[in-house]
Amino acid sequence: MKEALGLSIEGMHCGACVRRVTDALGKVDGVEVNLVEVGSARMTFDPERATLEKIADAVNEIGFTVRSEK
Repeated sequence: MKEALGLSIEGMHCGACVRRVTDALGKVDGVEVNLVEVGSARMTFDPERATLEKIADAVNEIGFTVRSEK
């Protein structure tokens, strides 16, 4: 069963940042990106394939800081 997840993402300031975060999240197995805008992201994920830690790591690896809004 998929779960909804909202993230507050620090360091996103422009459209290029949005694109980088969208791409990073899209590469995490089990994640479906619904909306990414400056400062936040909304998605659904399959907890059997993706964890909050994996999702946060994907965003942190490209230089942003994640806070969960779940």
